Amino acid sequence: MAERFHSFGLATPPAEKAIRANDAIALLRNGQATPSSLLAYGNGRSYGDSCQNSAGAIVDMRGLNGIRAFNAETGVFEADAGVLLSDIIAHAAPYGFFPAVVPGTQFVTLGGAIANDVHGKNHHRRGTFGCHVEGFTLLRSDGKTYRCSATDNPRLFRATIGGMGLTGLILSASIRLMRVHSLDIVERATPFGGLGDYFDLAEAADLANEYAVAWIDQLAGGRKSGRGLLFTGNHAEHGSHTASRGGGNLSVPFQPPFNVLNRSFLTAFNSVYRWRKGRSTTPRQTGYQGFFFPLDGVRDWNRLYGPKGLLQHQSVVPEDAARIVVPELLAAARRAGQGSFLTVLKRFGTVRSPGLLSFPRPGYTLTLDFPSRGAATLALLAELDRITVTAGGAVNPYKDARMGAATFASSFPDWPRLEALRDPAFMSDFWARTAASIDLRRRGAEAAE
Repeated sequence: MAERFHSFGLATPPAEKAIRANDAIALLRNGQATPSSLLAYGNGRSYGDSCQNSAGAIVDMRGLNGIRAFNAETGVFEADAGVLLSDIIAHAAPYGFFPAVVPGTQFVTLGGAIANDVHGKNHHRRGTFGCHVEGFTLLRSDGKTYRCSATDNPRLFRATIGGMGLTGLILSASIRLMRVHSLDIVERATPFGGLGDYFDLAEAADLANEYAVAWIDQLAGGRKSGRGLLFTGNHAEHGSHTASRGGGNLSVPFQPPFNVLNRSFLTAFNSVYRWRKGRSTTPRQTGYQGFFFPLDGVRDWNRLYGPKGLLQHQSVVPEDAARIVVPELLAAARRAGQGSFLTVLKRFGTVRSPGLLSFPRPGYTLTLDFPSRGAATLALLAELDRITVTAGGAVNPYKDARMGAATFASSFPDWPRLEALRDPAFMSDFWARTAASIDLRRRGAEAAE
């Protein structure tokens, strides 16, 4: 059976046309005709349609996965764009290095981490992944390979970081890792009874710790509304330097015909999770996999959402509005009767990304996962968009599968600058739905004048 190139949310159709990275590279370098458009596809961990290109072909980058060099003195790591983050961790760990920024899964490619300018639990200290990119090589449809850095082709450098693959094919990249005492994490869980308590704790937690993130019991209402757990962590002074490239032993072998993560399940899960994780506030030393990548322990866990998949909503709102807006977002989901399997709240710091369209900005970011239930879920997500944009916030494009053009333009007013640098041979379903539709309407209006 032919491989299917889905997004991780499974709520959008898989790519129908795919070509291997080396074949696409040969076409571009030789100036030969390509499909109507191209788009790099890493390891399919984007939740929405920013990794899909239904009008053309996706380029499977996973075969481009060689490690080129690693300097054990400086921590500079160079590799092909298709190398997985798990391989980078495993290669560098024995030398006392770890990526400065990791997202919620280790199974993303190096190119994908750059293209989405991913963030982690330590944005308040390290910023985004793009802050640690030394440079990369970019192949465009003019047949030329560009070396991009803060000083070489700086406009392309900025546009490609967070540019969702629209500026060309990233072939290889150099990143600077950070030195750590060990891979292990000393973790502390602090229960809080409501969002007000969390906001009172958040800034101090960031100042005192490398990592900080909160889990919210999204279904809890009334006096229990907004309760959750604040997790903080730092690399242990004495611990393991051995990494594992693989995922967990558990897996979801097939997609059930219905959503397993229903309200009854989520209510029970939240109660057990809160009790298990919050029963002790004493710091404990734990492995890096469980702290950074807990869901990687169950392969294909996204199948549990059933045949319609899941839709994720991640927003960021300014710090001075968060105490009002975050409760409003959670209340909107409860009113709609929609339960989020994993609800995460984090504080973004002021470290500025070099990326032109980077999502993180100072404030608080809330992530919600919903099973796709058709019109009802879309209506809820539109309401969450409205609340976010009204508050001066933004919605994350690489977690999105249905955002409207107006929401995107409000979230990223600099989008025309990326459009000006977009490779004309590259397109995604997300960009066609948002920025390209705005541009087409604008051109039509100008032509009519």
